[in-house]
Amino acid sequence: MKGSDKEREKKELDEQAPIRLNKYISNAGICSRRAADVLIEEGRVKVNGKVISSLGCKVMLTDKVLVDNKVISTGERFYVLLNKPRNVICTTSDENDRRTVMDLLPAKFKHLYPVGRLDRNTTGVLLITNDGTLTQNLLHPKKKIKKVYKAKVANQLTQEELDKMVTGLELEDGVTKFDKIVELYEDDAFRYGIEIHSGKNRVIRRMFEAINNEVVKLDRVLFHTFDRKGLARGAFRELSEKELRGLDVYLRTKK
Repeated sequence: MKGSDKEREKKELDEQAPIRLNKYISNAGICSRRAADVLIEEGRVKVNGKVISSLGCKVMLTDKVLVDNKVISTGERFYVLLNKPRNVICTTSDENDRRTVMDLLPAKFKHLYPVGRLDRNTTGVLLITNDGTLTQNLLHPKKKIKKVYKAKVANQLTQEELDKMVTGLELEDGVTKFDKIVELYEDDAFRYGIEIHSGKNRVIRRMFEAINNEVVKLDRVLFHTFDRKGLARGAFRELSEKELRGLDVYLRTKK
């Protein structure tokens, strides 16, 4: 049997094999398997029009699965890099009918999900995909994915405050620190370059609030190795095969 025939047969067998519902949801990039179990228990998952509450339920790849009444898919993987503008929500939908990152993408990408979140007024690099395994890897603290931001703040930092930013500040969810922070002399404003691995919610803004300062403008310029070079605000592109190979090697070797 030729190689292509073997691959086709394997794919057909895989499509005929049932998989656990929580794995299906995870593979679609929605959330982790554990979080998928919660969705199932809360009655937010339907299979072929029927609400599922059994955690042991198995489905076929040909089944129609909905989470919160939205069809999900574990088929072809897509990887999109977006330069997020301000006043856009990092969710797939919004109950208040506010503009989301998905509104910036064409119809063929509407089933994808953001990897992590940038708050409404933070701009910059955002990866969007339906690869659940990749999403979990990129968000896992042990992978220490690097994120670099440029922040415009209300007041210039003292040396003591700069030191505190890298030694650690006590926030409501624990001690947090930047990996690096340097002052940028780009204009008359107080601007800082910040490198961080933490994925805590609004962590940069909260760090400045902890020293009675305010972030006026925040832009993520790098996520892992992906930057916004060549991407206008609100524009997007798909990752290249070379970028995906490099990302895969990094995640497999980074323990």
